[in-house]
Amino acid sequence: MANASPGPVPGLLLASASPRRRALLASLGLAVEALAVDADERPLPGEEAAGTALRLAHAKALAARSAAAGRAVLAADTIVSIDGAQLGKPRDRGEARAMLRQLSGRWHEVLTGVALALPDGRVFEALARTSVRFATLDAEEIERYAAGAEPYDKAGGYALQGTAAWFVEEVRGSVTNVVGLPLEQVRRLFRQAGLPLPPLRAPV
Repeated sequence: MANASPGPVPGLLLASASPRRRALLASLGLAVEALAVDADERPLPGEEAAGTALRLAHAKALAARSAAAGRAVLAADTIVSIDGAQLGKPRDRGEARAMLRQLSGRWHEVLTGVALALPDGRVFEALARTSVRFATLDAEEIERYAAGAEPYDKAGGYALQGTAAWFVEEVRGSVTNVVGLPLEQVRRLFRQAGLPLPPLRAPV
């Protein structure tokens, strides 16, 4: 008797406007609808980066649940941490330059909190940590990169999957975490929640 084929993967609501996160999930064959949610991404006083990432991922998942229409909601929040400081998305060219100077020639940590909210009210959470080492950047590289559009919707002011790959000398840990969504943690949450795994093929 032939093995029964797995059931269809239910639609997933991604509580994020990030095209990178949506593309990573779609590459697995998941049917994903993206919904931008508003959240105050400033850390609380005395809050460490891991706590901020998990708290914001949880808040985003709950904020999107009313629009889920019976689907699971996946949310994430990524923070770059160096010297105890949390680097979010630069607001202007000056902040982008300052972040790149801070990262230049040094290791930093990329943390992403992930939350999976189910229609029955359960919420599953996970945290990914990746260490990244930047090359030493000269003033011209910093100025030219900050003058482009790439830094301004990225935590830490750079995109590994973009032209900032030129700056990255070493990555220890999940590469998809640095891109914006740690797929190994998403897999773990799917299994914990009892959701069917994706077909692991690109949609036709």
